[in-house]
Amino acid sequence: MKYKLICVDIDGTLLDDDKKLLPQVKKAIADVAKMGIQIALVSGRMPAGVDSIEKELGVPCIKVCNAGAYMVLGDQCIYSEHLLPSTMKRVYEEIAEKNHVPLWIFREKEWFVTEIDRYIEREIKIIQYQPKIVTVDGLAEQWTREETGPNKVLIAAEPKKLWAIYQQMKEQVWTDIDIARSADIFLEIFPKGMSKGKALTKLCNQLNIDLAETIAFGDHELDIPMIEAAGLGIAMGNAIEELKEKADFVTKANNEAGIAYALERYLLKEGKEDVVW
Repeated sequence: MKYKLICVDIDGTLLDDDKKLLPQVKKAIADVAKMGIQIALVSGRMPAGVDSIEKELGVPCIKVCNAGAYMVLGDQCIYSEHLLPSTMKRVYEEIAEKNHVPLWIFREKEWFVTEIDRYIEREIKIIQYQPKIVTVDGLAEQWTREETGPNKVLIAAEPKKLWAIYQQMKEQVWTDIDIARSADIFLEIFPKGMSKGKALTKLCNQLNIDLAETIAFGDHELDIPMIEAAGLGIAMGNAIEELKEKADFVTKANNEAGIAYALERYLLKEGKEDVVW
């Protein structure tokens, strides 16, 4: 199979646990890019958090941000999907406010929060972007007038509390959202039917690439639809068991340059001496 597109989740997949890009991974991505294979960074991160990774890779990348709801090719937005402002308001009032956690709100390249806590402070340091503190009522009124809304909203909390919030939301009736965890501390809330798998399908249609010609890497629940949709779905060694069960191959962990290991196996090994891992 001649692969034409590689889709890579960032946190827990492309980066190690210290949010670092390992040299082996950077080289492997550069090597496959030289083969003419396109690279897509497919992340729950906002564009600012993906731009920095593209720059560090040194390879032009397609950026699929906000859990797939906002896609950028070059400098051009090629897809954007939104939640209703009223839905954002309901999530804040019934979930975030009642559980005493801030609501993170993402719209295209913008990031808003209802207050600052340690998880937001941590994210600011990672992506080097300062969110704007807002009231949900004010933002909902503005976006209702403008007939727009957020691409996604997010709740962050310690793992046990986040799991309780996750179960609480699953027990309620929500007609226009889907939810998934992107990490033990992050719960992503995005438009109904939106997923990284749907984003991959739309991207392939845009690029005139068959899904069978794609490879996808992931580690958590948010990545499962992408792993299922790709021609070759690869789970990281550190991935959750549910994702490993869906994958075609389980590579080494993110801390062991798992992406490089898999790319050597499927794309780069031909004509080379065996790589020692």
